Amino acid sequence: MASETGPGPTLDPHTIPKYVSQLVVPPVYTPTLVVDPITGAVVQQDYTVDMVQFSQQILPAGFPATTVWGYAGMAYDPLTGQQLGYIEHSPAATFETVRGVPVQVTWVNKITGPSMFPVDPTIMWANPNNMAVTPPFTPFPPGYAQAQSPVPLVPHLHGGEDQSTFDGGPQAWFTANGIHGPTYNTYIPIAANAAVDYYPNGQPATTLWYHDHTLGMTRLNVMAGLAGFYMIRDPNDPIAPLLPSGQYEVPLAIQDRSFNLDGSLWFPSVGDNPDIHPYWQPEFFGNTIMVNGVVWPNLNVQPHQYRFRVLDGSNARFYTLTLTYQKGGKDILVPFTQIGIEGGYLRTPASMTSLVIAPGQRADILVDFSNIPAGTHIIMKNTGKAPFPSGSPPDGTTVGQIMQFTVGGGTPVHPTPLPSVLNNIPVLTPDSPARTLVLYEVASSIDEPVMSTLQGQTFDAPVSETPRVGSTEDWLIVDITGDAHPIHLHLVQFQVVSRQSLNTAKYTADWIALNGEPPLDHPTVNLPVDKYLLGKPMAPMPNENGWKDTVTVYPGQVTIIRVRFAPLTSPSTGPGAPSPGVNQYPFDPTVGPGYVWHCHIVDHEDNEMMRPYIVTP
Repeated sequence: MASETGPGPTLDPHTIPKYVSQLVVPPVYTPTLVVDPITGAVVQQDYTVDMVQFSQQILPAGFPATTVWGYAGMAYDPLTGQQLGYIEHSPAATFETVRGVPVQVTWVNKITGPSMFPVDPTIMWANPNNMAVTPPFTPFPPGYAQAQSPVPLVPHLHGGEDQSTFDGGPQAWFTANGIHGPTYNTYIPIAANAAVDYYPNGQPATTLWYHDHTLGMTRLNVMAGLAGFYMIRDPNDPIAPLLPSGQYEVPLAIQDRSFNLDGSLWFPSVGDNPDIHPYWQPEFFGNTIMVNGVVWPNLNVQPHQYRFRVLDGSNARFYTLTLTYQKGGKDILVPFTQIGIEGGYLRTPASMTSLVIAPGQRADILVDFSNIPAGTHIIMKNTGKAPFPSGSPPDGTTVGQIMQFTVGGGTPVHPTPLPSVLNNIPVLTPDSPARTLVLYEVASSIDEPVMSTLQGQTFDAPVSETPRVGSTEDWLIVDITGDAHPIHLHLVQFQVVSRQSLNTAKYTADWIALNGEPPLDHPTVNLPVDKYLLGKPMAPMPNENGWKDTVTVYPGQVTIIRVRFAPLTSPSTGPGAPSPGVNQYPFDPTVGPGYVWHCHIVDHEDNEMMRPYIVTP
């Protein structure tokens, strides 16, 4: 659990007026189309995207602008189609892509530094200058000049089915002055401050996102603004014509931030254990809420159904979201329907009045405003505790509010009914041994977190997860920490099987007796969970019945996910079904540096709660 140490942000969130700024819908990148000379069909979309520093009006008019980092490139207005030229924004422009049409992106690092926030050189990090530090540590500011510059960056397409060479792994970073991480490899001879990634886009229509993934610096670079949406659409999608589109389809990237009086972003500069890690804190929780790069915005909506692609892009904050408005002095809940998650459509629509969303997760929801009186102000509220699920409740006057929807007049347009089944989610059968994987937090003598681990191992310990291509495995993720953790696997989408309570104290004691206190200097000895389980297994939530890439693992529980190392489009049975050792991807996932799995509380990820895994033939 993070504690606030050192000087805090100077801008009081209570002084920031809410709902005076209008929501910004991110622009869309303009691709260069590669066309088949014979058929005229588009066979590839090419992009050049820069990483740059600029100023943006995140706070309401009258407040200072904020210096941010973001992705920038040629873009157009998604509603009018008007070309906007070279656009800098955070969150960045959206990639609008087509299933089956590959995308190639040239990413260019133009951020020379220094880093916007304190780079802690005592944790596992990119370290482009190969520096070393010893205590006593220098306070920040000034910190360490060799850590603050140059700035290593590497974009990752979160949720993409991609060869590991193009996955944007944490060690594939590169700097503006041409220093490279150990797994940097463009495969294409370009400038030393750039990398080329190739995304096949073979997976079903869905909402992905892209963000920085630099080793030990993800929390800093994402906080600075390096994130954006990546949409895959399918021309043959039978559900899409039934859904709101155009102005009625809006992406919502929710992120918490804190500010100084001069408009600059605030981030902790004193660690919970400053004699061990001078700047790193285990979780960051901002005191304001930003949506699409605007603090507490308003969106004017028509009496129509809307489709919102919701992303929790925060470092550590979980949200429990509701939609309410006042009528007769009472709060009225607005129901909504969730139709999709990270990997695409759910099996069936899920009717909901609240949504729990964790860092890294996406939720595709439909909200019907057609029966709500004109002039109504609907507030998206948050009741998620921080840390989740048993920390402090949010301040209802600040981070307990997300944004406002103002319903306009006009003739109501009622939604088109959806079929009872949206997606054929196959039933998977494991064909390989299950893995038991333990989440463990290392604490200091003052009982403050020093690092969070997977299996008690550090990031650079020998690889222990080596699934075979084509195989289907059950991963039993055992959370013996005090927090919920959003666990994300690169390359694959998976299915949630169950959750079950655990005798945490007994399991922890026996696991430590077997392994010793982490971090471990030997391979983790497996401790089966069977005799420690309590109660009955709990089925996935209705809005988890589909393909996911980030699962919430709750404390005191064993969460089972079923992972298939094969394309989402592979059948589950029959002659075309995947089997161990048979590759069905349009690329070779056994080539390159491999993938990672990690906690998407990026403050945890940056300090050892990430492990490599390698797909084997």
